Amino acid sequence: MKINIYYGGRGIIDDPTLFVIGKMQQVLDELNVKVEKFNLFELRNSISTIPASINDADGIILATTLEWFGIGGYMQQFLDACWLYGNKDKIEDTYMCPVVMSTAPGEREAMTSLELAWEMLGGLVCTGLCGYVDDLVSFEMNQEYLGIIEKRTETLYRTISQRTRSLPSSNKAVVKAGNVPRNIPLTPQESEQLSKYASDDTYVQQQKEDIEQLAELFRGKMEHKGVDDSMLYINDFKENFNPSGDVNAVYKFMIKDRKKPLILDITDSELDCYYGNHDDPQVLCKVSGDVMNHIMAGQMSFQRAFMSGEMQVKGDFRKLRMLDQIFTFSNEGA
Repeated sequence: MKINIYYGGRGIIDDPTLFVIGKMQQVLDELNVKVEKFNLFELRNSISTIPASINDADGIILATTLEWFGIGGYMQQFLDACWLYGNKDKIEDTYMCPVVMSTAPGEREAMTSLELAWEMLGGLVCTGLCGYVDDLVSFEMNQEYLGIIEKRTETLYRTISQRTRSLPSSNKAVVKAGNVPRNIPLTPQESEQLSKYASDDTYVQQQKEDIEQLAELFRGKMEHKGVDDSMLYINDFKENFNPSGDVNAVYKFMIKDRKKPLILDITDSELDCYYGNHDDPQVLCKVSGDVMNHIMAGQMSFQRAFMSGEMQVKGDFRKLRMLDQIFTFSNEGA
């Protein structure tokens, strides 16, 4: 026989739940039961994979500590993972004993929450343990309390070994009636594999970045939908051209994904803006379309794009500084 213990407390030294499950483990060892303990606070980054460990257990103990309200976040995450990724066929045949030791009022409600959650998952519930402990030393020295823990553990052993059955529960009936698959059904092996991806922080972060890049790409396409591609940015420059004094400069913008460079040829404060080539620009700028869009929208200045490294520049830097003066987009900080 094998019993898994899932501890959902914070692992502090004076946690009474640790004392209780320690005593239960001693009794089970004497009964030649194989016991494996999972500290959820140590495995918080891989909680979604832990339900797979139920597959080789005859029974489990869900142990948590009530410090102020409810069963706590780690245990709730574990139960959520059982609902999402657990092998429901195996859970239906697995006995669960709830253990809730409390340093605040509400231990019975917390134990009932564990029982209801396991019944909704389809599992079998054994008689559990709950209690309020205000002085751990007195609790540990109380022989009567130790006797209760030992007898309850022995009852758990007999319940699992004899496969004791209980009367039908309305929770199971309701869940089975309303538990219509919303997605493509997965085998337990596929669910376990999926849960490993879900707990891989690097994989999840990469997926988020990929989604963000795709969203930015489509957003840019939607923003310019219906705009003459050959005039992209040209009208923006012309409408916001406000020179002060006599200005002479030639700017060449190499914009990513644009086939031809954008030329700003300013002669005697007259702007000629076009896509083409210029052999002798005074300032050469390399920039992405996203950064260019931010500049056109007034969300970023040319100078900031250069200082942040989002725009590479070669040539006369005095002419570069002039860009933010002669093109009055609604610059940041304005």
